Amino acid sequence: MPMSDKDTTHFGYQTVATGEKQKKVADVFHSVAAKYDLMNDLMSFGVHRLWKKYTIELSGVRAGQRVLDIAGGTGDLSYDFARRVGPEGQVILADINDSMLKVGRDRLADRGIAGNLETVQANAESLPFPDNHFDVITIAFGLRNVTHKEKALSEMNRVLKPGGRLLVLEFSKPRNDLLSRAYDVYSFKALPLMGRMVTGDPDSYRYLAESIRMHPDQDTLKAMMEDAGLAQVRYHNLTGGVVALHRGVKA
Repeated sequence: MPMSDKDTTHFGYQTVATGEKQKKVADVFHSVAAKYDLMNDLMSFGVHRLWKKYTIELSGVRAGQRVLDIAGGTGDLSYDFARRVGPEGQVILADINDSMLKVGRDRLADRGIAGNLETVQANAESLPFPDNHFDVITIAFGLRNVTHKEKALSEMNRVLKPGGRLLVLEFSKPRNDLLSRAYDVYSFKALPLMGRMVTGDPDSYRYLAESIRMHPDQDTLKAMMEDAGLAQVRYHNLTGGVVALHRGVKA
């Protein structure tokens, strides 16, 4: 019996059974975890650090607040959040992938972050936290890998406190045709080659390029956040729309 549309989803440009996507994404990140930070620096020429810094600033996080960093990987955002919330605050670094979480936990410990930070292996579609719990939630370069994005956004809204902020930092759609064409060439030619040379895994970086193209554009994601219950949703195009930062507030 053929699968219906409800039984399938996309894994890059492939159509796969819905239940298979999570494992396939997990295999990608198990493969690249050890070289994840190095590849981020190489792929973005270091600019990803500026995108993340802007996310921290726009979050408005303050001392004593509670922050959830979903798909936090190796802990770039969690490190800065932990320093800003101070000893009276709390940061939870959550990731579905145990290989990424281990790298993040070890990296943060090496950088002296311990007392106000906790790591939790968690699925964004079913967060193990109570309602109205966090002041700030971030998900950086992780939403495009989630099978049911609407469900994940609804869960994030659920665990936010009223007035809390959700920030979604993700690759998006360049606003300039020339930039878009150049970005396609870079994504589908240079990234797999870079992945082969640095990690020995070109296929994971080919998936990266494909998953970016399959991710909703800026206005579609804005509407999805509003449908999940978030208010005052705005987005900021970064690097010409190669990346977009969406921010919403729980009503």
